[in-house]
This record gives sequence, C-alpha cells and structure tokens, in this order.
Amino acid sequence: MTDELPELAEGHAYYQALGGGHFRSTIHAQGAWNTHEQHMAPASGLLADALERLQPRPGMRMARLSYEILGLIPGGDFHIEATVLRPGKTIELLQAELVAQGRTAIRATAWRMVTSDTSAVAAVEDAPIPGPEDCKPYDGSAIWPGGYIRSLEMRVAEGHRPGAGKVWLRTAHPLTDSEDSGDLARLMGLVDTANGIAARVPPGPDSYAFPNLDLQIHMYRRPEGEWLGLDNAVSFGRDGIGLTSTVLHDLQGPFGRAEQILTLRQT
Repeated sequence: MTDELPELAEGHAYYQALGGGHFRSTIHAQGAWNTHEQHMAPASGLLADALERLQPRPGMRMARLSYEILGLIPGGDFHIEATVLRPGKTIELLQAELVAQGRTAIRATAWRMVTSDTSAVAAVEDAPIPGPEDCKPYDGSAIWPGGYIRSLEMRVAEGHRPGAGKVWLRTAHPLTDSEDSGDLARLMGLVDTANGIAARVPPGPDSYAFPNLDLQIHMYRRPEGEWLGLDNAVSFGRDGIGLTSTVLHDLQGPFGRAEQILTLRQT
C-alpha cells in the first residue's frame, strides 16, 4: 500500500468516465482517513447513479439505498457492475458493486418501488431545520483533511456541538466529467459526510477513529436541488461500536433518514 493516491487524476469532476462502466477518481474524491483512498460520499453517489440508470421504468423510484463498505476504497481506476437481483412489476431489488484492484470495495442494493398518488394522507413527523441562508459558513477542512472535504461548501446552524448538529452541504463539482447525473445521485453523493459533521471527538492522534462500515438511506420523498441538509446525532456505545443517525433535508424540507454504524477505535 502506498501513501499517495494512485493514478491521481485532475479535473473539475469527482470522477473521469472512461467508458463501459469504468472510472478514475480525481483529487476531489480523496478520502479523509487516508490519502490513497476514496471518500465514501462521492463513491456512493456514483453507485446511486449507476442504479438509477439500470433498466429505468416510468412510475418507479428508489426508496431505499443500502451500502456495505467491504474495505478500503482505493483511489484511481475502478469499474461498476450493476444488475437486477429481484425483478417485479411493483417492487424491484437492484445491486451495484464498485470493483477496484480485483476486489469489491462497496456493494450497494436498492429497493425500487412503484409510485402512486397518496397526497390525501401524506404527512411527515421529522422537524424542519433552518435553511442554508440562515446558517453560517462552516470550514470542514479545518477538521478533516482530503480533497473531498475541500470540495464542499458547508453551512452550520446555531447550536452545533460535538455529537449533534445541523449542517447544509453542496458542491460545485459534478459526479463525472460527463456532467449528466441527476439530483438524486448528486445528493446521495453527499450523505456519507454526515459521520464527520458533528464528531463526538476530534479525529487524529491520541483520540479515536470512528469510520462507518455501512450507509443506509431511506427516502419517503424523492429529493431535489443542490443543497443537502443534515440534522445529525452521534452516539458512542461502551464496547467500541457507535451510530450516526441523520434526518435528510432538501430545500423543500425533510425527505428521509440515514444511519451509519461505526467501528470506534482508539488511535
């Protein structure tokens, strides 16, 4: 293993599209824990994009995305393989895998469901949060290293503290240099940032590392736009396991939830 990001690519996007499901990560996709790995956030957005493009059908949308992080996500060249695991008229289960250096680094599954008009009974219990215009600029790169964190515009609401906070994110960088991904993929490519926006302890030596092993996203509404709001809470257990829980927002309001299980390790 090297200490530098292999096959480092430059450019405005997070990824160069090489054709045939093959991609190359750029500096903007660089992870926060290691310089030679990708950050999970843009990688999960790219997988969401692959799933959304997989045999799309009118009147259906993805309602749950489940990501299993099977190890370090190498920077550089990789490819994505997508398939329908369980076809159906009203419910389908999809899968996409990010394969790098001969192994699967991330496995994503998604339930795609038929939609219908249920506006007569629509209701949401999740509370709204202050919009980005009512929040202050927030420099995540002062806490976390890496090209991905530097790629973000962040704003923080009052009351932010270790363990809980409300933060808005957006990025000027497209997922790929094709610049043809939709709002869903772009916003899903920000969700994993939730594990670092209100860390209970600062990352670094003589502290704790708390990487997540998974990312589970449930959406009762399809999100839109470029801003992602994270209403975030972090819990650490007594036996080396933690949990980051987040209500997800766009400018219209809350649209779903995300959960990340953490492995808590003393550094």
